[in-house]
Amino acid sequence: MITTLSGRELNQDLGRAKRAAKNGPVIITDRGRPAHVLMSFDEYKRLTGKTRSLGDMLAAPEAGDFDLPLPPRTERAQPVDLS
Repeated sequence: MITTLSGRELNQDLGRAKRAAKNGPVIITDRGRPAHVLMSFDEYKRLTGKTRSLGDMLAAPEAGDFDLPLPPRTERAQPVDLS
């Protein structure tokens, strides 16, 4: 069962949206147009498949080469007193 709620209705009664999501997707509209979908976590897991670790994903043959975005390093090395 699909439920449709406006963003305003969602803000006014989040509990209603959460209860509806147990029975099927909840489409949330923004200015009358579908903008988001709320669903139970179990349904999300079913749709996305088995959860894999980062190690599993990196080890997969289809992973290929890719860049892993890392934040810039901000710490700086400090002199060490070894006396």
